[in-house]
Amino acid sequence: METIIYHIVFPEWWETFTNKDYYESETLSEEKFIHLSTLEQVNGTLENFFKGSKRLFLVHIDASKLISNLIYEDLFDTGIAFPHLYGRLNKNAVVQVQELIADENGVLEV
Repeated sequence: METIIYHIVFPEWWETFTNKDYYESETLSEEKFIHLSTLEQVNGTLENFFKGSKRLFLVHIDASKLISNLIYEDLFDTGIAFPHLYGRLNKNAVVQVQELIADENGVLEV
């Protein structure tokens, strides 16, 4: 069974990896992992970290195809574990790149 997890990214950053078979988030070198979300976490992540953004990409990832280490962690003792990818995202694990556009109230959600 395929488990889909999600990564939210600014289109301009995602497009810098167009001709590469991998992707690295803007914070990978400093944090050592790529932030991901489950479907249930996506809207909260959009609200908490991307408020005011007009356009984003939601990258759908098949977790079973990942090469780097995927770890679910609660780094802030919230009781909620988020998926973190420790290393590059191999793009052959990406099953869809969905464009998200803010509505007339500036809200982005899935």
